Amino acid sequence: MILEEQRFLHEDLERLEQAISDRVAEEPRQARERLNRDHQIAGFLDRIQNQSERLLDIYNDAEGTRSKEIQSISTGEPLKEFYNQLSDIKSFHQKYPNEPVENLERAYKKKAHVEGEPTISEVDNMFTGEEAFGKFLDLTTVHELYLNLPGIKRVTYLQYLSTFDSFRPPSCNIKRPDKMTDQYFGFVGRLADYLESFMRRTRPLEDLGKVFESFDEDFRKAWDNNEVEGWQLEAPVPSEGSNGGDLYCADCEKDFKNENVYKAHLTGKKHIRAAESRAARQAEAGADTNGSSTRGTSTLRLKERAIAEREYRVKRLAAAMSQERADTKVNVERKQGMTERERQMELDALFVETSAAAPEDGDSGSESDSDEKIYNPLKLPLAWDGKPIPFWLYKLHGLGVEFRCEICGNYVYMGRRAFDKHFNEARHIYGLKCLGITNTTLFREITDIADAEKLWEKIQRDKKKGRTDETSVVQMEDAEGNVMPEKVYYDLQKQGLL
Repeated sequence: MILEEQRFLHEDLERLEQAISDRVAEEPRQARERLNRDHQIAGFLDRIQNQSERLLDIYNDAEGTRSKEIQSISTGEPLKEFYNQLSDIKSFHQKYPNEPVENLERAYKKKAHVEGEPTISEVDNMFTGEEAFGKFLDLTTVHELYLNLPGIKRVTYLQYLSTFDSFRPPSCNIKRPDKMTDQYFGFVGRLADYLESFMRRTRPLEDLGKVFESFDEDFRKAWDNNEVEGWQLEAPVPSEGSNGGDLYCADCEKDFKNENVYKAHLTGKKHIRAAESRAARQAEAGADTNGSSTRGTSTLRLKERAIAEREYRVKRLAAAMSQERADTKVNVERKQGMTERERQMELDALFVETSAAAPEDGDSGSESDSDEKIYNPLKLPLAWDGKPIPFWLYKLHGLGVEFRCEICGNYVYMGRRAFDKHFNEARHIYGLKCLGITNTTLFREITDIADAEKLWEKIQRDKKKGRTDETSVVQMEDAEGNVMPEKVYYDLQKQGLL
C-alpha cells in the first residue's frame, strides 16, 4: 500500500513542522531548557530529512509499484480493491495482534509536566558537572594528559586554559622531534575530539559539518603551500632580537646572544643529533618532490601531517569557542576563591534548579533568568553566587594590588591575602627547592631570587663558622684533673683559685 505510506509521510512532515514551530515560538529562561529545545529541533530536522528522502523515492517510483497500485484502483472495481486491502490489513493484525500504532498527533507534542515528578530532559546526560550544560569547558582530563607528557613544563589548570591551543614556544616547550611520539599524538587527538564534541553538543542547530570541512580544506591548502606554522620543511625563521639570525640554530630551534656560547653549542652532542635528525627528515621528504605530488608520501611526513592537522583543528576550534573559553577561566578563578561550604551551597542550588518542576506560563515573572548578563564594569571578582563582590570589600582586601613573586616564575597574586598564603603553597616551595634551598620557613616575604640566594649563602656561612668555633675550643686541665675551657682556666688562675 504505497499510497497509504505516502499519505503517512506527508502527515508526518506536517506534524514535524508544527512541532518545530511550537518550540521556536517558546523562549526558554534557562540554558538547560534552551539547549534541550535546540536538541529536540535538531532531531526533528533530521527526521524531516529522512522522511523526505523516503517520500522522494516513492514519487520517483523506480520499481513502478506506485503506478501499478494507482492503475489497479483507477481501472478495476473500486470496491473489490478496497476489500482486498481491508483483508490484508485484517490478516496483518491477526498475525501481529500487539503491534503498536504510532499516534502522530501526540508523538511530537511537548509532554506536560506532572507535579511531583522530576523533569528529565535530553541534555541531562550529555554534559559533566563542570561543563554546566555547555556554559564551560571541562579540560581537566586533557590537562592531566598534558602534564604526563615527557619533559613538559608543569602549569596549573588555569594557566593551561590560556595556552592549550598554543603549540609553539614559549607557551609550549615541546620541540618538533618530541612531538613525533605516540603519546603526544594521542594527547592532541584527545584534545581535538573533545573540542569538536563540545561544539556539537552546544550548537546542535548549526551546520557543523560544513564548518569542519572548511577547517580541513584550509589546512590542506596551508599544508600544500608549506605554510603550517611549526611544520615547514625550510629552516625556521629566527626570532626578533636574534642578532640578524647569525646566532640562530635551525637544527635545535634555539636562539643565542653570545657568539662563544653559539660556537660551543655547535660541537655538542645534542646539536649533532638534532642536525642528523633534521637532515634525515628533509632527505625523506625531499625524495618525494620529483613528481607533481606534494611532500606527504613518506611515512615520517605522513605522521607529521596527522599531528599538524590535529593541532590546526584545535586552534580553529578554540578560536570559534573563545567566549566559552573566557567564561571557563572566570569560573575557575571564582571557584578557587570559594570555601568548601560555598562550593557545597552552589552544588545544592544547582541540584534544586535542575530537579525542580518546569514553571507554568503564568509564573514567567517570578524568577529571573539565570543566564542574565551581569553588569560588572570594574571587572570585580565574582563571589560564590556568581555576582561581583562589593567594591568596598574589593578595596578592603586590596584585591586591586598586584604582588609578583620571581621565585614562582613571576606569577602575579592579586591581594595581600593571596600573597601571604602562597608562601606555604607547593608552587613557592618548589621554586625554593629548585634554588637549592631546603629550609623554607626562613624565607617568608622574600620574592626575589637574588635575595633568596644571598640569604641562603649567609645562613650556610654562619652554620659553617659555628661548626668551626665549636671544634677550635682549647680544653685545659688543672692539677686535680678538672677539664675546662682555656679562658675559664686562665681566669681562675689569675684569681688564685687553682
